[in-house]
Amino acid sequence: MRNNRKYILFIGVIALLFVGYFIANKVLFNEKEPTTTHAIKQKSVHENGFQADYFAKENTNSKAAILLIGGGQWGNYWANEFASKDMVGLSISYSGKEGLPRLPEEIELEYFENAINWLAKQPEVDPTKIVVMGASRNAELALIIAATFPKYISGVVAYAPSAVSWSNTVLPYNSNELKPSWTYKGVDIPYVPMKKITGVESDTIQMVAYWKNGLAKTNFVKQAAIKVEKITGPIILFSGNDDKVWPSSIMADMIEKRLEDTNFEHSFQNIKYDNAGHLISTNPDQNSSYRTGKIYIDGKEYQFEFGGDDNGDFKAKQDARLKLMEFLEKI
Repeated sequence: MRNNRKYILFIGVIALLFVGYFIANKVLFNEKEPTTTHAIKQKSVHENGFQADYFAKENTNSKAAILLIGGGQWGNYWANEFASKDMVGLSISYSGKEGLPRLPEEIELEYFENAINWLAKQPEVDPTKIVVMGASRNAELALIIAATFPKYISGVVAYAPSAVSWSNTVLPYNSNELKPSWTYKGVDIPYVPMKKITGVESDTIQMVAYWKNGLAKTNFVKQAAIKVEKITGPIILFSGNDDKVWPSSIMADMIEKRLEDTNFEHSFQNIKYDNAGHLISTNPDQNSSYRTGKIYIDGKEYQFEFGGDDNGDFKAKQDARLKLMEFLEKI
């Protein structure tokens, strides 16, 4: 019996020493309990006449919100990224889905106005800090939205931007009839009228020349220029100097010139990358897995280049993400 008592006492002393050690270790080395990570909520929104995916952390309150034009995998990726940084992301589609226009032409800007008004009312969102972001033709649209609704938009992020609004016919799968791409209150947003791109004998097609021919229509370009000077917040543009889809760096310079000529009052950054192409808005942690795309013209498949190279795109995307987050922190 005495041996059992001694054994129990010995075990108790050892346990007490272990407990004491861990308590002392925690006090001496200021060890903290791991903090709880709040999960990101994603919900589909089908109300107020628009369709989007909404991303925010459970504990987010009155933070900057980014409206991702075009939605889809690209929009959801960035919306989730912003939510992870204690912001809010709304990834919005506007064509090609059930309940939306079949083709991206004559798109009513009221659709985005509804989304902005809804976004401003969410408890996670600071209504004075709503930023719109897009890439390529969705960058064109993002700039137009910001210029059309300056009271609601606090900043713009545009990857591979356009300086003008283009007609619907720049997309080969759109209607053959010349139409505006965007309208507001029944009025066409002025556009550069374009004939559809035509095929060639080879299986590859050069895209940039098509757009440069459009930019040479100076009278139309003047009237179709996006009124970026109306934007009431900072603007950041990203483009690749080797963009082979369209001349985004040239058009970024056109935007910069217009802002200089109109004494733009807000901050503006025109960031261009050498050895980078059209894909610099994609996931910054991944190398581009493809260098060419496919386009169908009159039933024939053609290949076209995105421009840049793996290393150039990767470096550009990494740097752009850093500058993008810095930009949003100052909104």
